[in-house]
Amino acid sequence: MKTRKRTACKTALAVALAGGLFAGTAQAQLAGHNVVLVHGFQQEDLANPPANLDAVKSAGEDYWRTFWLSRSDARIDWGSDGRVEGNIAQQAYQQLRQISQQGLCNDYCLVVSHSTGDLVTRHLLENQARWLQAEGLQPLKILAAIDYSGAGGGTELADLAMSIAYNDSWYNWPLKQAVRAFTGIEPEPGKLGVVNDLQTNAARNLAVSPNNIPRLRFVAGGSYYGGITKPFIAGTDDGVVPTHSACGATTSSGIDSCSSNLSLAGKVSSQNGPSDLYYNHFPILMNEGVSHSGVLGSETGNISVPVVNNTTLNGLQVDFASRTYNKRAWWQWWGSGDQYVEIPGSDQTDMSTLVYNTLDN
Repeated sequence: MKTRKRTACKTALAVALAGGLFAGTAQAQLAGHNVVLVHGFQQEDLANPPANLDAVKSAGEDYWRTFWLSRSDARIDWGSDGRVEGNIAQQAYQQLRQISQQGLCNDYCLVVSHSTGDLVTRHLLENQARWLQAEGLQPLKILAAIDYSGAGGGTELADLAMSIAYNDSWYNWPLKQAVRAFTGIEPEPGKLGVVNDLQTNAARNLAVSPNNIPRLRFVAGGSYYGGITKPFIAGTDDGVVPTHSACGATTSSGIDSCSSNLSLAGKVSSQNGPSDLYYNHFPILMNEGVSHSGVLGSETGNISVPVVNNTTLNGLQVDFASRTYNKRAWWQWWGSGDQYVEIPGSDQTDMSTLVYNTLDN
């Protein structure tokens, strides 16, 4: 999720300059394939619903400006005041049609999603071929999806938001503060848009048919909203999305890592990891320090940890450099200390740059 300010002049200018659909240049590719972006939840849409699709596209362009905008070929933008199977799907389909008509994915595309974009992408992957073929159009060929802080498994913050919307009692003040930070509004029934779909049970029952498109997961564990949301999210989290969702775990039980023997910080030790992962979901990197939005290129100084590595997924080579080392705590006067795994030098760059440069080999 990212917040932003919207003005009429800004919308008009962005639409005039960007033309709405194409976000980058003709040469913008990753691993030789065109890139399609699917953004996450934008809380401003709940307070001020976008007037039309042009406004939605303008906000979608702003969302990715930090890193991915110039490295993409198309976007699928959507308004967070809608529902995944309703207005969001309708808005997305208009853009899917244009991508198909332009032939941008004839040689396979990579989808890059963030946060709720993971859930929207899952719905599109399940339905896009049927939708497009019904109109005589070529379905998009998708090689893989790169999912940052994926909210496809929902978030407990959405559960709280719906609860507060129907029970606005004074004693719920701490919960209300967390929900306000997440939604940007005073929750009311009928005004929460895609937050309805982000409830953990709702998200986990939306577009769950397995498919052959690998979902590469990139997981954060830093703080967001000053940390006020963390007490209300199960297990570890990035301030918005729980690790059980970002990893692709099959249940919403709180977990601490995507691996049973490796922490988000890279420590080799027993962890409360997922009992199972959704089909074709692969946790690639974890990063204990980066925040929910920082994964999109705005934060450095955080070590990334490889989980699934040195493999090829549907032709996409995943080969992050890694090293194993031992470190003693200040109080450990003997022994070799604890063992850690890391991507060397990953704290000198941001996660999006690291992923792009590695996968673009």
